Amino acid sequence: MSIVSAIRLSRVPGSAFLALGLFWGSFAAQVPTLKAGLGASDGLFGTLLLGSSFGLVTAMLIAPRVDARLGARSMQTAALMVALAMLLPGLVTAPVAFFLVMVLLGLSSGLLDVLMNTRVSDLEAETGQPLMNANHALFSVGYATGAILAGLGREAGLPALAIFAGIAAIMALMVLRLRMTPATEAGTDPAGTRSPLGPVLLCGLVVLVAFGAEATVEAWSALHIERTLAGGAAEGAMGPATLGLTMAFGRFAGQAVSQTFRETHVVMVAACIAAAGAVIAAAAPAPGMAYLGFGVLGLGVSVIGPLALGLVGKLVTPRQRSRAIARVSIMGFSAFFFAPVLMGWSSQVWGLRVAFAGVAGTLLLAVPLALMIRALQARRAVLAA
Repeated sequence: MSIVSAIRLSRVPGSAFLALGLFWGSFAAQVPTLKAGLGASDGLFGTLLLGSSFGLVTAMLIAPRVDARLGARSMQTAALMVALAMLLPGLVTAPVAFFLVMVLLGLSSGLLDVLMNTRVSDLEAETGQPLMNANHALFSVGYATGAILAGLGREAGLPALAIFAGIAAIMALMVLRLRMTPATEAGTDPAGTRSPLGPVLLCGLVVLVAFGAEATVEAWSALHIERTLAGGAAEGAMGPATLGLTMAFGRFAGQAVSQTFRETHVVMVAACIAAAGAVIAAAAPAPGMAYLGFGVLGLGVSVIGPLALGLVGKLVTPRQRSRAIARVSIMGFSAFFFAPVLMGWSSQVWGLRVAFAGVAGTLLLAVPLALMIRALQARRAVLAA
């Protein structure tokens, strides 16, 4: 299936991926402004970002119930919540208030995240076609666009509130496109159906590694360029923008690669590429080299999370799918519990160069995890024969 066909087939949840990317890209590009407005140290700011993790995990626990209650309007409701919540970071200047805002942002965006991934997995099951990478690529396109727009706004002297309001208006216009009925969970699983614990645990850990690396670069790349490498505001915004653009390219390419090579092989190669990119960014002497590192990291990490989410959807029954994806998402987004904190305190103690080198080591953990998933696939294939 071509990339265009995949996007057309999943255009409804794809719009949600694009909208959510717009917000998080604009947020990442404004980290230096938000941090300065709070007067927070690296360690404190990293701790404040932890608020989004509480919201994310809470959202993913309640997402299946919200989906059952709201049905076709669930994505619309979650997207509207994000559009309203994104106005708040530009309004608060007290650390406690910022933490509470991050909780609300995590709650709304986490709810939308689970719902849109579940809709894509439903479509994959219905059509038999891989669609995850194409949709996650749309998130990256939105992310890069949001980062560039926010960077231009900062360079022009616009306050954070004005930038967030502009992105919120764009997102609100997309809400009407997000109506989609969820797949019906009817019947019962066949006798002898295995517990999804194994697939959820292994795939969740892979997503955890990928999202942890992605989250640290999103939140700290602009600061690395502006503070460590003495770049300007527009140059700093190009850090997360570069990540978003290369992740978009990598995910579009991954849409084709996933139809040719085994998912676990792609995950292992991608993890090594991403780790190399993190090392380049850590050692960069100038912004240009940092962009190269973030670009290489983005190419590698781009496909890991979507492939793992797609894998868990294939390793469980249709009736288990939405809950399995929600649980994998909880594990993946739990990276936001410790990644911002570890990055902030590592930076405060050793500097951002050492902190980004640590990201490289973490990424390599995806290799043994992918090998264990491949072994699980082989065992299940033997049992099914």
